[in-house]
Amino acid sequence: MVGSVGNGLLDLGGREKVEPLPKEFDPEEIVDSLLHSESNIVGKEEDGTSRKIVLGRNVHTMCLEVKEPEADDEITGEREAYMAGVLARYRRSLIDRTKHHLGYPYNLDFDYGALIHLQHFSINNLGDPFIESNYGVHSRQFEVGVLDWFARLWELEKNEYWGYITNCGTEGNLHGILVGREVFPNGILYASKESHYSVFKAARMYRMECVKVATLVSGEIDCTDFRAKLVQNKEKPAIININIGTTVKGAVDDLDLVIQTLEENGFKDRFYIHCDGALFGLMMPFIKRVCATLISNSTSSFHYKQALNHNHASASLKSQQWSFGQAPKVTFKKPIGSVSVSGHKFVGCPVPCGVQITRLAHINALSSNVEYLASRDATIMGSRNGHAPIFLWYTLNRKGYQGFQKEVQKCLRNAHYLKNRLKEAGIGSMLNELSSTVVFERPKDEDFIRQWQLACEGNIAHVVVMPNVTIEKLDYFLRELLEKRSHWYQEGTISPPCLAAEIGEANCLCFSHKN
Repeated sequence: MVGSVGNGLLDLGGREKVEPLPKEFDPEEIVDSLLHSESNIVGKEEDGTSRKIVLGRNVHTMCLEVKEPEADDEITGEREAYMAGVLARYRRSLIDRTKHHLGYPYNLDFDYGALIHLQHFSINNLGDPFIESNYGVHSRQFEVGVLDWFARLWELEKNEYWGYITNCGTEGNLHGILVGREVFPNGILYASKESHYSVFKAARMYRMECVKVATLVSGEIDCTDFRAKLVQNKEKPAIININIGTTVKGAVDDLDLVIQTLEENGFKDRFYIHCDGALFGLMMPFIKRVCATLISNSTSSFHYKQALNHNHASASLKSQQWSFGQAPKVTFKKPIGSVSVSGHKFVGCPVPCGVQITRLAHINALSSNVEYLASRDATIMGSRNGHAPIFLWYTLNRKGYQGFQKEVQKCLRNAHYLKNRLKEAGIGSMLNELSSTVVFERPKDEDFIRQWQLACEGNIAHVVVMPNVTIEKLDYFLRELLEKRSHWYQEGTISPPCLAAEIGEANCLCFSHKN
């Protein structure tokens, strides 16, 4: 299982001595090697030193050189031994990086050992997944099975949907927005300012007019601003990107309110909605709204942990706390055009992949005959990873709806645990109701950020609580954070930054808003 700790590395309790990583795999060594060009200064650290980002340069200091084999390598075996040593050191670095992984939404708890024998085959799902091509080494039967599962999840009949397994979530957004543009060639793309960068990449690629919409402090689209911008462009149809979990704050846009806003302002039958559900698109169907008792201030971290992660709490207690109505539904019974999710995030997969589902009625405009393949193709990519559908099929069969529901509830419980612990420690933080993304003040130490691979934006950072993120791992992170923070803010004598603009006054715990 990915994420296991061994080989003498530091365990979650910090009880073993850290064995240093090889220089070529040490994140601090790599970063230090990158930050030597004065032309890449983008900001200042708290101590006045420069914070730099390197873009657009070929960097060879982190390169493992490819060398030509020597004439006697087959006899001596030195080349094989060298490569085995490099790979062993790399594996050790992956174990360490996985153990300190909190800021990005990847489920690292998976085991596909049963599929290892398939790695000997070049499996390629060329073209349309529903039409055979001349290339016989494919996994279309697995792909269509996975697509049928997601179509059922989002309530679209088999004869009414089309889709495919993408190479990543970005490809799903590129395809969904492309379908929208084909349906409404002169449409304007509307997306909240907190949408994933791939949405704006799609606008540039397709030369689409794009309007950024303001957001609420939660990160959710501001429908008042959306209405104002729609009214300014009434003559053109609307193509809207809806976020089912924004990148930084995990906010879920109010789909029903967006549809109501469109219809009330003269856009009935003149809009196309793509739902970017990269992470939460798969979690949402299994979320039950959180009862307020879970997040009450009176809940101590000790009793919280006892109640949620051990067997001391009765089943009825957990049921009462986690059965307070259903989350808003993402369904094709509503007038949406497409939904995309990432397969390597909540599901957990060793390769990036995703799922894109749209209405069959929309796809003919994109599809074309490809004689070379003896098939049709309406996908973005030509060759597609045929192993990815097998990984997804395997996990969906092992876990099923009930398995995913349990994992979603675990993620939400642990996210609330982290949020409560941060609040107890006097750290400003925010957790949206339908989310497992905990937003908090950005750590002042860039080495700490890199160590825990935290995603940051301005004054805030976040932890995305996935199925592999346990209470023990969160406690380990919190111990290190609180120890570092006491130094940064000199035992509470220096005020932390004000986060009212980013997470709201109610969640900010700077000196001005603490009381």
